[in-house]
Amino acid sequence: MSRILVTGADGFIGSHLTEALVRAGQEVRAFVFYNSFNSWGWLDRCAPDVAGRFEVFAGDIRDPHGVHTAMQGCESVLHLAALIAIPYSYHSPDTYVDTNIKGTLNVVNAARALGLAKVVHTSTSEVYGTARFVPITEEHPLQGQSPYSASKIGADQIALSFHQSFGTPVAVLRPFNTYGPRQSARAVIPTIITQLLAGRRRIKLGAVAPTRDFSFVGDTVRGFMAALASDKVVGQVTNIGSSFEISIGETARLIGKAMGIDFEIDSDAQRLRPEASEVERLFADIGQAEARMGWKPAYGGLAGFERGLAETAEWFAEPGNLALYKPNLYNI
Repeated sequence: MSRILVTGADGFIGSHLTEALVRAGQEVRAFVFYNSFNSWGWLDRCAPDVAGRFEVFAGDIRDPHGVHTAMQGCESVLHLAALIAIPYSYHSPDTYVDTNIKGTLNVVNAARALGLAKVVHTSTSEVYGTARFVPITEEHPLQGQSPYSASKIGADQIALSFHQSFGTPVAVLRPFNTYGPRQSARAVIPTIITQLLAGRRRIKLGAVAPTRDFSFVGDTVRGFMAALASDKVVGQVTNIGSSFEISIGETARLIGKAMGIDFEIDSDAQRLRPEASEVERLFADIGQAEARMGWKPAYGGLAGFERGLAETAEWFAEPGNLALYKPNLYNI
């Protein structure tokens, strides 16, 4: 057993990953965003069998000294800390450069200095932009169609450059559209579910024609754990997704079906991306994930997606969980 640092451990995917690592018997240090409320984000509500079984380090990924301190005594780091909301990146792009690019530089710099055995850096399917061909392989051109995606392209390249320049054992994991319990309402699936649970039968959405490859959070977590265990991913970018493509509009229909609710959709102008910034199509090729890590989605295809949606809706329907969301507000 060796200590693993998880940055962004207080977030959606990071909290699920922290729980899974603890349950697997790993010693985990959870890097959470420092705040005066002493909040650990979703880790404040972690499962009872995990509570108290991990170490917490409160800091800021933008601070190189704090990042270096957090990584001392760790053998590996799973780097998830990032700003991820696309609409917010349109009017606050500086924060994305500081958090996503500089934050990643701080992680790989510290990993190099401390001689860590593995850095798994989190990318995003948004770096591909609108698909030029499908399924999207890791060789697909990168297209910065939003400040967010541009910052993640920069972060990915910083991480990979340390492998090329210094031999730092960096692996880049590129998840496609993760969803599931605890996800922020800035994402489309929680937006639909929370509006329906709030009693709306005319819900507000942005574009409904674009397609996405949705990956259940449990599959994404298993992808991180597989990347941590595999030597074949070092120096490489590896996609993880469901190998299944579906439109936002059809996703909304399936959510209604899972919840037993009929509803209509109203287009909300403030939820639309600038026209050239919208990513119209995402559909993952996950062959390398299987070849390098032995990873396959447990929630793949239409049947897996429907099962994941049902589990997600069930979690949101718990009054204590729904109370944490504001369905009547647009979550940028």
